[in-house]
Amino acid sequence: MKAAAGWLARRLGFYVIAAIVAVVLNFLIPRLMPGDPASVLFARFQGDLDPEAIEGLRKTFGLQDAPLHEQFYSYISALAHGDLGLSVAYFPTPVSEVLGEGLMWTGLLAGGAVLISFVLGSSLGALAAWKKGGPLDTVLPPLLAFLGAFPYFWLAMLAAWVFGFQLDWFPLRHAYADNLAPSFSWPFIQSVISHAFLPALTMVLVSLGGWLLAMRNTMIGVLGAEHVRYAQARGLTPRRILVHYAARNALLPNVAGFGMALGFVLSGALLTEVVFSYPGTGLLLLTAVRGQDYPLLQGLFLAITFAVLSANWLVDVVTVALDPRTRT
Repeated sequence: MKAAAGWLARRLGFYVIAAIVAVVLNFLIPRLMPGDPASVLFARFQGDLDPEAIEGLRKTFGLQDAPLHEQFYSYISALAHGDLGLSVAYFPTPVSEVLGEGLMWTGLLAGGAVLISFVLGSSLGALAAWKKGGPLDTVLPPLLAFLGAFPYFWLAMLAAWVFGFQLDWFPLRHAYADNLAPSFSWPFIQSVISHAFLPALTMVLVSLGGWLLAMRNTMIGVLGAEHVRYAQARGLTPRRILVHYAARNALLPNVAGFGMALGFVLSGALLTEVVFSYPGTGLLLLTAVRGQDYPLLQGLFLAITFAVLSANWLVDVVTVALDPRTRT
């Protein structure tokens, strides 16, 4: 256990260094780019504001003419208090509020889709390898690989056209009906599920084949290992051998991939959210780029970076728990 704790500590140190580098880059990049949020917002009014107002806007966005190290100190102080500045595209709403709402909907949509795809794909892959040559192993892998070959935004547009425009089975805009207020009532929950179903379905269908094939191929190798043959020789039940001796070891590569996929959830399925006008971080990212919303871009960059690092750290912890070899 000492070796495992030391390894986890070293990994955590690496992630902390990566987070510090990300914060520094997040501070420097917008200041090296031409223009600033105040100039963008001033230009949006097309001469309706006095030229003196730009100085007030610069103060509002926390822009200073102070030396770079003083600006960095102010930036870190604001960041420590959760102050990410004001959004240009959603002015005068703070970035933290805009980002919080986008993260919530993306976590629900993309996070739920990744989790469903991982669990379902890994389970089907384990069963396909266990029953190698059977109907499940013969039909599902090529079918899901075929679906995964399509660009996910194309599948999203096809689903929107068939099930939204032609059949009118599912709504195509926003995260819930416009005539409902957010609550824990069944009509609101039902509306959220119906709005998220189609975009989530396209994401699951596109990624399901990858999880299935990865698990199946690893599982086939594990089934020929000595510890599995030893478990069979002991007369253990097939279910116990499948779950505890084969699938548990074969799952390790998929767990690492799941951590990466989960970390990148916050970047949103950009084109899927655009196709369905779903108010997640992918749509926020597009809005921020179009409107040169530097504060919102900075907030998105930090959220995605910290999510990826945190997900990788959790994968390291789960790997130690699943694989005894990492504890020695």
